[in-house]
Parts: sequence; C-alpha cells; structure tokens
Amino acid sequence: MTQPTKKPTKMNRRKALIGLGASTGALAAGGAFPGAERFAHAQSAAPIKIGFQKHATGIGAAYGRWYGATTDAAVKRINENGGINGRPVEIVVEDDATDPGRGAEVLEKFATQHEVDVAFGTLFSHVVIGSAPRAGELKLPYFVVSEGHHVASGMLNRYTLQPCITDVKSQVISMAPFVAENLGKKVTMIYPDFAFGHDHRDFFSEAIEAQGGEVVAKIAIPPTETTFTRYFPNIPRETEVIYHVMVGPAVLTFVKELGEFFGPNRPELFGFIDSLEAVDIQSPGLEFLEGSYFWEGMPRHAQAGDTEAQKAYRAAVGCNERGASVEDPANVSTYAHMFGCWETLNVIKAGMEAADYQGPADRPKLIEAVEAMSAIPASEDHPQGDKLFNGKTHQVFAQQHISKVTDGTLVVEHSTSIEDGMYEDEVDYTTQTF
Repeated sequence: MTQPTKKPTKMNRRKALIGLGASTGALAAGGAFPGAERFAHAQSAAPIKIGFQKHATGIGAAYGRWYGATTDAAVKRINENGGINGRPVEIVVEDDATDPGRGAEVLEKFATQHEVDVAFGTLFSHVVIGSAPRAGELKLPYFVVSEGHHVASGMLNRYTLQPCITDVKSQVISMAPFVAENLGKKVTMIYPDFAFGHDHRDFFSEAIEAQGGEVVAKIAIPPTETTFTRYFPNIPRETEVIYHVMVGPAVLTFVKELGEFFGPNRPELFGFIDSLEAVDIQSPGLEFLEGSYFWEGMPRHAQAGDTEAQKAYRAAVGCNERGASVEDPANVSTYAHMFGCWETLNVIKAGMEAADYQGPADRPKLIEAVEAMSAIPASEDHPQGDKLFNGKTHQVFAQQHISKVTDGTLVVEHSTSIEDGMYEDEVDYTTQTF
C-alpha cells in the first residue's frame, strides 16, 4: 500500500470549476442520441453492465431499497439519452446482506459470472472495507456510495473510488464550528460500534476540540441493538449537546427512547439524519425533536430555494416534497444519501465517455479518466450541488447542510462551503500500479 502523504489540498475553486470541461465535459452529452436509434452508432451493441452491490437485506435494507430506486431512475434517464458511448446500461443486482464477507463474494460473482464492467453502490463502511480488497484483486473498478473515511485514508486501493458523496471526516470538520458556536461545547457522542461510527468518534472529537470544546462521553452501540434506554444513564450531567448518529432498522426506537428518557429537559440535540433515514420525522413520539438539528447531505424536505435540477431529480426518483414515495407516503426515503447513486452513475458515464471505454481492457483508462476530474458543477447530473473531486485520494468534497426541525419540517439553517470540509491528502492512489 502506498504510504500516506501530507500534501495540503488547496485548490482555487473558481479555477477548478472553469476547468471542468476538460475532464467531465461528457456529463452533458446525454442528449446526443435521438429517439429509437439512440444506440445505433455504438461500436458494440452489447450493454454496459454495472454490478449493483445492494443492501437488499440486513441492517442496510432501507438504504438498499432507495439506492435501488434511485439507481433505476438514473439508468432510465441515461438510457433515454443515449446510454454510454451509444450503448445501453444494464444493472445487475446482487444482495450483499449488508455483510462484509458476502460483499466480497458478490464482487467475485460480478466479475466471474456476470462479467460486469464495473461494480457500484455500496454504502455501509464495514461492507466496503470487506469488499474493496477483492475488487483490487479482480481489477474491477468499484464505485462506492459510502461515507466512511476508508477511501481517502489510503486504506483501500486504486480500484476503489468515492466520487459523489462526502466522507465523515469532511462532514464533521465542516459542522463542528456551528455546533460549538450555537449549541454548546460539552458533547456526548452516541454512535454505532463499527467503522462508520468510529470515524465519527475520532474525527468529531478532534474537530470539536479545535473549536475549544470537548467530548465528555463516547457511547458506542452495537448496530444490531434493538433497545437503547440502558445506554442513556451513561450521558454525563454536564452534557450540553448530544451528538447522535445511528443506523439500521431500530433508528425509530432509538430516537423515541431518547425522547422518553429526557422528557422536556433535554440537552441540545445535533443528529446526523442517519438516525432518521427512512423514518417520518412526524411519527408519533418524535415531537421532542422540534427545535433540534440534523446534518443532511441533501435536504429531505423541499426547500424554498431548490433549483430546477433538484426539483427534476426529486420527481425522477419518485419522492414528494417531504422525501417520501409519491405512491406510498409511508415509504420515507434515504434522501440525504441516495443522491450519491444518481450522481455516481453520471460520473461513470462521464469517465467511460472520456476514456472511450469499450470493455474490461479499458478499465485502467476509465479510472484514469475519473482521476483527472476536478470540479463537478451542479446540474441535472449532479443535483446535490457543486463538488470538487480529488483524483489522488479518490474522494469528493461538497457542501454540507444543517437543518433545524421547525414545525415538523427540516429547514436548512446553515450550509457549509466546499472549502470548509477540505483536509490534507493522506494518500496518492495515482502512484499505485494497475
């Protein structure tokens, strides 16, 4: 493994945005293939096959359901606009059961049985960490839609990229100043006891200390836990802010029990929306969340200033203004995360078109084309907003949003800049061989 380097990532954002055309101009090329003849001029009629490693079962199932819906919507749009290099895109789905061992097996199946061009879609960090080494061995490009710091840390390999969703380290250093300035400086953290939670624990502790604050307690909870009340007496009395980030099918139980434990006399609450992904914020028992704050990667509830691209994306994935299914309002989405699937598929498209990708022999060219990307401007391909991709670390940087629960609605109160979340490089994957 390449040893981490300490090179400051200082980029002029305006120059980077201007330079996007040289690296990702293909993002806007989707409309070049009209009507029923849109695939007629491709060098091959065979589809581009993308293996979707889906959390269809296990603790990530709610995310898997909506990652799947978003993927389907993105591929429909790509194919209606000519596919990739004039070839249709086909998604091959395998369930990894949100299990790292099964994740590696799924990649093996993609490569040897389905013969996919690339693999895509994984969220849960322990599954990414368990799967990425096999992707490297198989020389299978692996585009993950996770949030752990594992990619940018140098832990993985050149075949693993995270081009459209920010990592926890970037998120927390962006938001720690808001927490310290507006909510309090004595923080108790509640987080899941696996890699994703450990990233929160480590990076937020550093970030809040840099703001003159401190973490007075760190409470790790097994991700398969179903009841939480027994953990809450460990919250010190001097706590001013409870920082919570939970995942899995029991998140509604977690937030309800937190409210029952504190009643009206709670500390300030700063949560990652992970604690309420796929959960209606107006569910009975969640009234205590009024006035509390949540991180969101992309705001679940429609905002007054939403762009036309954001509105088009919301309609395409089948969500109403509260981020629930148009067909079934009880089916609440994982809106703060699932945009990463839509956007990553568009990066794969852009990379393949820049590399003139024809088949597996061109995988190194595809990775190099993505590594050459820098600024990714907001568009219908990238509705979440402007981004800056670091080809050396394979990690993207973007805005973060802090929303306040106001009359039962998540209203964005503060948005960070891209630069707020940038940090020094810890690896240069481009120095690794294929």
